[in-house]
Amino acid sequence: MAPVRVALIADIHHGTDKFTKKGSTALALMEEFRRFVAEANPDAVIDLGDRISDVDRETDLRLEREIAEAFRPIVRPVYHICGNHDRNWLSVAENEEIFGQPLGHRTIDLGGWRIVLWSADTLVRTDGFKLSEGDFIWLAGVVRSADRPLAIMSHVPVSGHAQESNYYFERNPQFSCYPNADRVRALLRAATIPVVWFSGHVHWNTVTMVDGIPHVTVQSLTETFTCHPEPAGTWGLLELDDKVTWEAFGRDPFRFGIDAAATARRWVAPLPSFLDVPEIRSEVEFKR
Repeated sequence: MAPVRVALIADIHHGTDKFTKKGSTALALMEEFRRFVAEANPDAVIDLGDRISDVDRETDLRLEREIAEAFRPIVRPVYHICGNHDRNWLSVAENEEIFGQPLGHRTIDLGGWRIVLWSADTLVRTDGFKLSEGDFIWLAGVVRSADRPLAIMSHVPVSGHAQESNYYFERNPQFSCYPNADRVRALLRAATIPVVWFSGHVHWNTVTMVDGIPHVTVQSLTETFTCHPEPAGTWGLLELDDKVTWEAFGRDPFRFGIDAAATARRWVAPLPSFLDVPEIRSEVEFKR
């Protein structure tokens, strides 16, 4: 069986230039992305959200429609997830009308893999994001009933990985992840099948291993903080088979690969505080 191939794009941020986002370049870069998709001919294209930099309802409707038009020439199946900027002034229903598809939680079976589009709430509050019980329960059902490997896609990461040197989140880590994402990580720990997780939102290429599961974040199309002053122009190709291979292209290239079977092996649970482990505590006290 041929590998499943998925083109991913994240954080397009179409609109005016803002902070280190060069949103004025988004439509030209989308033209290049369309050429990439035509040449790569993937099984699916997934947009991980934050298609625009929000302004107000009327402006955001226009910007989202322009991005919908930019995706329209792509002949491969295209799936969208809403990011926080897509939702600040617009409802999910308004996004659904513009993109002509449901934007709630979905699964898509491709080859031997199940693609999971986890559309958890992305409205930003003063204390960050909120992971609703309904969002968690839906994902728990998918993970617990899985009969094949899972490639989970979301806008906001759940790895909780460090944000040191990130332009946006080093001093604002509470806005980089769901505050109760440890529940999701505990859920994934119980999975007995291969799992990989891909997100956008944090505007850089990273991979963080959590209990043997790779959590990958995808660089923004128009972000400049890692390659200033030019936009990263990032999109990438994910191949899913016996091996998981991810390659991000553009001015901020990145590549990662792992045997799929390795992502089904859970690691030994971390120790409690050293002071609660008698063998270690006695060692520490001896060396004082």
